[in-house]
Amino acid sequence: MGETTAAVLGIDVGTTATKSILVGEDGHVLAEAEVEQAVSTPRAAWAEQHPDMWWASTKEAVGQVLDRAPAVEVKAIGLSGQMHSSVFLDGDGAVIRPAILWSDGRTSEQCRWITDEVGLDGLYRSVGNLALEGFTAPKVLWLRDNEPESYERLRSLLLAKDYIRYRLTGELATDPSDAIGTLLFDVREQTWSREMVDRLDISPDILPRVLGSSEVSGVVMGSVARELGLPAGIPVVGGGGDNAAAAVGTGVVDVGQSQSSIGTSGTLLTPIGEPRVDSAMRLHTFIHCLSDQWYLMGVVISAGSSLRWLRDVLLPNRTGDGYDLLTSEAATAPSGSEGLFFLPYLSGERTPHNDSAARGVFFGLHLGHTRAHMVRAVMEGVCFALRDSLELMRELDVSLTEIRAVGGGASSTLWRQMQADVYRVPVVTMGSSGGPAYGAAMLATVGIGLLPSIREGASRWLQAEEPLEPTKSEADRYDELYQGYRELYPVLKEQFRRSAESIERL
Repeated sequence: MGETTAAVLGIDVGTTATKSILVGEDGHVLAEAEVEQAVSTPRAAWAEQHPDMWWASTKEAVGQVLDRAPAVEVKAIGLSGQMHSSVFLDGDGAVIRPAILWSDGRTSEQCRWITDEVGLDGLYRSVGNLALEGFTAPKVLWLRDNEPESYERLRSLLLAKDYIRYRLTGELATDPSDAIGTLLFDVREQTWSREMVDRLDISPDILPRVLGSSEVSGVVMGSVARELGLPAGIPVVGGGGDNAAAAVGTGVVDVGQSQSSIGTSGTLLTPIGEPRVDSAMRLHTFIHCLSDQWYLMGVVISAGSSLRWLRDVLLPNRTGDGYDLLTSEAATAPSGSEGLFFLPYLSGERTPHNDSAARGVFFGLHLGHTRAHMVRAVMEGVCFALRDSLELMRELDVSLTEIRAVGGGASSTLWRQMQADVYRVPVVTMGSSGGPAYGAAMLATVGIGLLPSIREGASRWLQAEEPLEPTKSEADRYDELYQGYRELYPVLKEQFRRSAESIERL
């Protein structure tokens, strides 16, 4: 038998795909795999996936990377995944119903009830975030209100990555960076919030134990190991919610650093050294994978998914993914898309509007517009939406001097340059590293002692590429266009509300 290479396995349970990655002890990527997943939308504004699909995708993705790097000895597994999405298990550990995803907008009534019951002051004091449709607690209440028989069976509540942990190890556990997205976890004390659990009348018994992001949570069971083609007993580390794990994977672990992610959703994230909460809670204050760090984050629910939607509409019979064709066409259109704006609110919006009724809008179409203009307008609209979060951070005196780009959007030079110009901040990528699965692999490496700390891991493993600097003329132009973009939502807000109400009556 030949020599083997020691490696760690990172798994990221995303929305549109589950990804796996094998990383050597030096941080070098040995193999990657991605298995696409569909989102079920049984009703308008609903979004569901069955956890068994995540497990099937995980097994397939892990099998692919092991085939691509056969001479690898897996030392540990790290986990990451979409935040907030709810997994409901019964007393036998069986899935009760499909998971209600982070992008699901059905829980507006439950969010209003939480706000009335706990109060804005209570939310600020305990969890540091508004009651929003994406979070997990409203989904639990929706189950209680609308599917009482299912609620009566509920014995365990898990998040996406933690369901994979459960299937791997049999352990029910999570970590602070994911727990904070449930709206049931105290942002300052970093424990399950007794106030929230009591006020919402949710049994604390359904909540998993919480352990550190780089702490071993269990080991791979023998029967599962055989199914995956791995040896039994491999340690599985706590891991992190996708945004925090992605920040670890790009080295965004200290104050002054920042990360922009354009995947299915879009986020702008920057670490802070204390749990600073925006007075109106328009930004999220979440917990990082490091014990001494929190982070501020703004969210665009439909970022990369807006471009994916447009691709599917414009290129229904495409060969390949079609993105290169569309973005190369977009590069031929001028900045501002000749007066065409796009509001990327296809599934409602989070930051700064917190409006589940908001919807996508093309504004300013004329007969001279082409496919190139439409694609560019979508890309610009996502950047403008992320700049909304940047402006809120600046109001809190948080300075962003460099942004590290991750997600599918980071693979587009045009989109990265557009971000640099819209934000007026240099944008860099991290080569082959970055992303939640890579961050999960780093956490796993720290968890078994092959790296002394997350910060040391970032220093040893990561190397930023040459930044894209803002172009002054384009940045000046985008400043002007951004003001026009910001004027659209207030004008349309009431129409969004009326439209949502009319759909609910159907």
